[in-house]
Amino acid sequence: MYRYDAYDQAFVDERVAHYRDQTERYLKGELSDQEFLQLRLRNGLYIQRLAPMLRIAVPYGLINSVQLRKLAEISRKYDKGYAHISTRQNVQLNWPRLADVPDILAGAAAYGGSTAVGAAVVVNVAPITTEESRSEADCSAPGKIR
Repeated sequence: MYRYDAYDQAFVDERVAHYRDQTERYLKGELSDQEFLQLRLRNGLYIQRLAPMLRIAVPYGLINSVQLRKLAEISRKYDKGYAHISTRQNVQLNWPRLADVPDILAGAAAYGGSTAVGAAVVVNVAPITTEESRSEADCSAPGKIR
């Protein structure tokens, strides 16, 4: 399981403070939708048809029980009590209020989670474990998954 060192934690804490400031400015009408767009996407916040969706990255896809309990606490407090664990090494909250997102980011940062790569492309890996896929002959054939 990945743990932030002092440098990583300071970086994430600074990002959270910056995002909090920009969110407050946006909610006051000091930033346009367009100005806020890149900032919210870089922090994993998407606006979908029905509600915002926030992606919290789980570094290396590994999470311990303390971190999982913290995510559960965040989900109960700021969402509807559940979260979606995706194939992109993140947890998605599907109903956060925009005004609460800086607090969610701060809570995630406190346990080692981050939304810094929430909008980044993460390669999905689905290992194939069938007997056929383990065969050397099968993997060497043109057009087969290696």
